[in-house]
Amino acid sequence: MGHELDDEYGGPFYEALARRCMVVVYDRRGVGLSDRERTDFTVEADVSDLEAVVDHIGLKRFALMGNFHLGPAAIAYASRHAQKVSRLILYGTYAHGRDLTQDEIKTSITSMMRTHWGMASRTLADITAPGAEGDVLERIAHIYRESATGDMAASLLEMAYSTDVSELLPKIEIPTLVLHRHQTRTVPFRLSRELTSVLPNAQLRTLEGTLYWPWLGDSDSVVTSIFDFLGIEPESEIVPTVAQSLPSSGTAIILFADIVDSTALTERMGDAAFRKKARELDEMLRSIIRNADGTPVEGKLLGDGVLSVFTSAKDAIDAALRFGEAGESVGLGLHVGMHAGDVIQEDGNVFGGAVNIAARISGESAAGEVLVSDTVRSLARTSAGVSFEDRGEHELKGIDEPQRLFAVKAGN
Repeated sequence: MGHELDDEYGGPFYEALARRCMVVVYDRRGVGLSDRERTDFTVEADVSDLEAVVDHIGLKRFALMGNFHLGPAAIAYASRHAQKVSRLILYGTYAHGRDLTQDEIKTSITSMMRTHWGMASRTLADITAPGAEGDVLERIAHIYRESATGDMAASLLEMAYSTDVSELLPKIEIPTLVLHRHQTRTVPFRLSRELTSVLPNAQLRTLEGTLYWPWLGDSDSVVTSIFDFLGIEPESEIVPTVAQSLPSSGTAIILFADIVDSTALTERMGDAAFRKKARELDEMLRSIIRNADGTPVEGKLLGDGVLSVFTSAKDAIDAALRFGEAGESVGLGLHVGMHAGDVIQEDGNVFGGAVNIAARISGESAAGEVLVSDTVRSLARTSAGVSFEDRGEHELKGIDEPQRLFAVKAGN
């Protein structure tokens, strides 16, 4: 962690956490500022080192966060010392490493690390931060090279591929937050979903973005997710409140999404299983909304639906199309509808006839389909990069005038 704390991105991330709580970070044996002479490449060795750190500082009870390859050690420690760990946070990690990537890629990357560490460090930077600027990639590659030798890094990666702490998961009753950026290539998203499904008291919070490192990209969402889970009030500059973000009145693009056949799904899956999937999807949709410069409405207004407002029809359509992908990823279909009109904001909710129309339009859509009103189509037809399929006029329940609806099709 020594190099990351000094980094222009990592430093502010840890400082943001440290402004609200005591933060203890350390380098695992073999890397960073720790002893480089490591010979025991096992999870047990990582747990022993963590125990030594905790005992040295004299921590009695604390929240434990495990990132990436130290996630399994955090899981193992929590299963062994449940009385010490008040909360468990697992970021971008896994219980078993065999499914991190294909066998041929494992062999190729570890061989490159041992023979061409400079080239391998840049390859790893590309994998963990795809699409990042060149100077950022060079900085990440530099941190890799400064933190470990190629041989040590390869040995630790081989250890990760052989790690499996799956049998410990059902035994951990500690409240657990699983954080994962949905599009990262570093650790497949499904491994975090598997973690959440087996841990008895876990919740999955899906973050948007391709960058693996928590301090790159939308790092504020990581910080605020952690604070929310720990019950710590974030600083006002980290995330705006809904009251600050929503317009008090005026015209807005209203996007509404609801789960298809939620009642039937609850009966078939059972209430607990359905609600768990619904909460996971809710987190994904709200993250998509924020990343598209929209504002999710936090007040409970329309049952299981997710309501949001945008100032741009293009941004709202971009978010709506990504809703379908999110629903498919958790096996829940979505009705999605959109309208534009005047809204009134009060106590964290938005009200008005336009909101009701958006909800009714959503109900007319098929699973995975995005339906919009003619008003939205007019606003977006020259800028959204999509096409619109005319679905004719619809009589909507509780709405006096029929609405002409259009299905959004990706691409022109």
